[in-house]
Amino acid sequence: MRIVALMNQKGGVGKTTTTVNLGACLSQLDKRVLLIDMDPQANLSVHVDADAGGADKSVYHILTNRISFEETIQRTSVVNLDVIPSHIDLSGAEIELVQAMGRETILREAIREFEEKNPDRYDIILIDCPPSLGLLSINAMAVATEVLVPLQMEFFALRGMSKLMEVIRLVEKRLNPAIKVSGIIPCMWDSRKRLCRDVLEEVCNYFKDKVFNTRIRANVKIAEAPSHGKVIVEYDEECNGAEDYRSLAREFLIRGGEVLPEPEPPVLEPEPPAPEPEVPAPGKGSVGLREEAEPADEAPVPHPHPAPPDTIRPHPTGHESEGIRPWAT
Repeated sequence: MRIVALMNQKGGVGKTTTTVNLGACLSQLDKRVLLIDMDPQANLSVHVDADAGGADKSVYHILTNRISFEETIQRTSVVNLDVIPSHIDLSGAEIELVQAMGRETILREAIREFEEKNPDRYDIILIDCPPSLGLLSINAMAVATEVLVPLQMEFFALRGMSKLMEVIRLVEKRLNPAIKVSGIIPCMWDSRKRLCRDVLEEVCNYFKDKVFNTRIRANVKIAEAPSHGKVIVEYDEECNGAEDYRSLAREFLIRGGEVLPEPEPPVLEPEPPAPEPEVPAPGKGSVGLREEAEPADEAPVPHPHPAPPDTIRPHPTGHESEGIRPWAT
C-alpha cells in the first residue's frame, strides 16, 4: 500500500485540490483510495461533501485515541474513494498532545493497526497536510512512504522549497527512513506567463526528473467544482482540469512501477456533409439565373452649361475689328 503525503508549507498552491482530484482519477483506474484530511480548515472534507466536523468521527479523534481508525472512514460519491474527514478541534491538537508519548507517530500506529486487520482494503492513501510544518504534518510524514509537493509556479512558492526539503530530510533521519520525495507537481500552470516558465525552469534544474511531466493548467472549472461538492471528473469530465488530473494519475502510477495500457482515443462522430445549394433551372415563370445582357450604346448627354462659341460677333456699333464680345461688356 502506497501512503502519500501531499504537502507544501505555503498555502493556496493546490494541495487540497490535487489530493481530491488525483484520488478520484486513481479510483477511475480501479485503485481503492482513501483520503485523509489533516488540515483543520477541512476543505478536503467539504470538497467531497463529507461530514466535516462530525460529532466524534474524524482524524482529530484518531489522534486523541478516542476512536479507532476504521470507524472514522466515510464513503464518497465516487466509487472506490473513501475519506476520513477533518475537525475544527484539530487546530488545537498540538497543544493537547504536547505531553503525549510518541505524539509524532500516533497516526502511523493507527494506520499500521488498521492495515494488519485489513491488508487489502486500500491500494493508496493520500494525506492532505496543512500549510505548516507542525505536529500534524510531522504525523503525516512519519507514516508516509513518499511525498508529493504541489507547487504553484510563482516566486513565493518556490522560495519555501528549501525549508521543506530540510524538514523531510530530518524526518527521514529520525522518524521514517522510508520516506522520499517522489515528485513535484506544477500547478496553476499558464504557458502564456513568462514567470511560470522561469519558475518551472528553476525547479527542473534543481529537482531534475522528479518534476512531473503533467502540468495542472489554471482552469475555472477546478475552482467551481468544490462549491457543488463534486470532484472535477464529476463536474466536467471534458474540461482541461479533468484531462490534466487523469494524466497526472496515470503518470503517478507509471512512476510507481505499474504498467498501464495506452488510453483509448476518443471516438469522434463524423460530421454530416453540408447540403449542396439548389440551383433552379431557368425557364418561363421561374426565378432562375438570367443571362446578363450587354449594355446598349447610350446617346451622349448634352452638357448643362455649354461653353460660349469661340467666334467674334459684330458689335451693334459696327466695330467688328475690335473683336468685342457683347456679353463681355
